[in-house]
Amino acid sequence: MLKLGIGVSQATVAKYMVRQRKPPSQTWRTFLENHVKQLVATDFLVVPTVSFRVLYVFVVLGHDRRHAIHFNVTAHPTAEWTARQIAEAFPWDSAPRYLLHDRDSIYGKTFRQRVGEMASARC
Repeated sequence: MLKLGIGVSQATVAKYMVRQRKPPSQTWRTFLENHVKQLVATDFLVVPTVSFRVLYVFVVLGHDRRHAIHFNVTAHPTAEWTARQIAEAFPWDSAPRYLLHDRDSIYGKTFRQRVGEMASARC
């Protein structure tokens, strides 16, 4: 159209372009509904004490029954301590298939290695 000297806006071109139809992918809600029994989340809570110390509570939550699977408290969390806690939460071959956590540095190399070992032992 531009070669003919007719100006057309991008919205007009987009309106008449053929759209490829892709099959819809699974939504997050569908994923949660399908895998809720295999889904576990971990997080830290910060608790200030009366003496103004800060304690960190590590919590492992199971989504299927919405219950706390494991928790522990420390004043100085490390990646090694967190890896030990996840191993205590899931002894032997009871590790979940999906583990949700944030991008905190506490879930570093040691933690990921421990979780990887647990996943390979589960298979």
